[in-house]
Amino acid sequence: MRDMVLVEASTLVLVEGESDRLALEALAARLDADLPAADAAVVPMGGVTNLRHHLTALAREAEPRRVLGLFDAGEVAYVRRAVDDARLGRPGDPLEATGFFACEPDLEGELIRALGAARVEELLAEHGELARFRTFQHQPFQRERPVEAQLRRFMGTHAGRKARFAPILVAALEPRRIPAAMAALIAEAVAGAG
Repeated sequence: MRDMVLVEASTLVLVEGESDRLALEALAARLDADLPAADAAVVPMGGVTNLRHHLTALAREAEPRRVLGLFDAGEVAYVRRAVDDARLGRPGDPLEATGFFACEPDLEGELIRALGAARVEELLAEHGELARFRTFQHQPFQRERPVEAQLRRFMGTHAGRKARFAPILVAALEPRRIPAAMAALIAEAVAGAG
């Protein structure tokens, strides 16, 4: 878990892990959104369950900072409680209004859906992972699952694969297919500049 006190930025974008950070930074570059110029930094928390810890630490700081976030849709209830407890926005406001955006069902799912399974398989081939994916697809539990579900699970089967492929998948996105939650978060992160 990264120590936020060491992060010098007036806006912090809290994300679950390193793949989320790499994806958002790659997307910001694609969108010509200069996060450093906006005094914004993407901070991986080491899992969404560390959100409360991070928000508590930020509340103790002498100078308040703007806090935004990206999380998996399955964690909406936890994030809602943490955001409300930290008094970010008004209780009951949509999480997006408080600067927290959900990926459906998660970052990899958003990117796979946006690209389509065939394009993701092409990228796996380009980066030497397609044979491993084909082997993975033949595992008994995977055989009957939709290819999109197989791809999501495959991304998490090897340490570092999510982080390796996050910027690759983002770079391959057509502009009209950029996931709305991710684009909205980047826009919000740079909107506070100046």
